[in-house]
Amino acid sequence: MTRAVATTGPVVETRGLELVFQTRDGPVHALSDVSLTIEKGAFVSLIGPSGCGKTTLLRVIADLEQPTGGTIMVNGRTPGENRRRRGYGYVFQAPALYPWRTVERNVTLPLEIMGIAAAERRERARRNLQLVNLEGFEQKYPWQLSGGMQQRVSIARALSFEPDLLLMDEPFGALDEITRDHLNAQLLHLWRTTGKTVVFVTHSIAEAAFLSTRIVVMSPRPGRILDVIDSDFPADRSLDIRETPKFAELSRRIRDGLRAGHSYED
Repeated sequence: MTRAVATTGPVVETRGLELVFQTRDGPVHALSDVSLTIEKGAFVSLIGPSGCGKTTLLRVIADLEQPTGGTIMVNGRTPGENRRRRGYGYVFQAPALYPWRTVERNVTLPLEIMGIAAAERRERARRNLQLVNLEGFEQKYPWQLSGGMQQRVSIARALSFEPDLLLMDEPFGALDEITRDHLNAQLLHLWRTTGKTVVFVTHSIAEAAFLSTRIVVMSPRPGRILDVIDSDFPADRSLDIRETPKFAELSRRIRDGLRAGHSYED
C-alpha cells in the first residue's frame, strides 16, 4: 500500500492559479490568479457566493480538475502524484453511500479496493466510526440513519485510509441548523483529535468563523481571493463562543469581505 508521507513544508501551495473551462458558449473563467498557502494542521474555510470557484479550487487540489495556468503543489507533490499516493480524503456535499452496504462496509469500501485485509478493514471502520460518534451503528444501513448520521459515515470513510489532508465540499449545507451546529462541534473535535489539515467549502459566515483557523474569502467568477483572515480562537472552543464580541467582529470582517466583492446581499 502506498500512502502520502507528511511533508515539513506547506500542505497546499498555489501560485497564480488559473482555470478556464472551454464551453460551447465560449470560455468560462472559473479561477483567476489564486495564490494560497495552507500549512499543516490548519483548518481553512473557502467562502464565497455560488459559482465563485470554491468547489473548483477544492477539486483542483484533489486532481479532479486541471488548472490552465499557475502552479499547485499538494504535500510537496503535484496534485496527480498526491492523489495516486492517496494523500487526501474527500467528503462530498451528499453522503454518496451505497444503500445495499452496511455502514461498516461503506466505510471500508476504499480499503477493499486497496486490498487491505478484512480484519484491518473492520478495525479501521470501528476506530473511525468511533471518531464520528457512530460506534454501534456498524451493521445499520444508510436508509436507517438520519441525514447528519449519513454524512458522518462519509467522513469516517474519508478517514479510513488515514490521509493527512481532508477536503470537505460543503458537507453540512443541506442539513437543518440544529443538526448543522451539532456536526460543526463534532467536526471541530475530530480535527482537534486527529490533527488533520482540513480545507472546507461553505456558504455560511457563522460556520466559517466557528470552525476555521483561516478563512479565505473569494469573489464572484472569476474566483479570486479577496481576503485571507486568520483566527486565533482556542482549539477547544464551544458553540458558546458565537455569542462573544470577538466572534461578532470576525463574522463582520468576513461579511465585509464578501460585500467588497459585491457578493453578499442582506
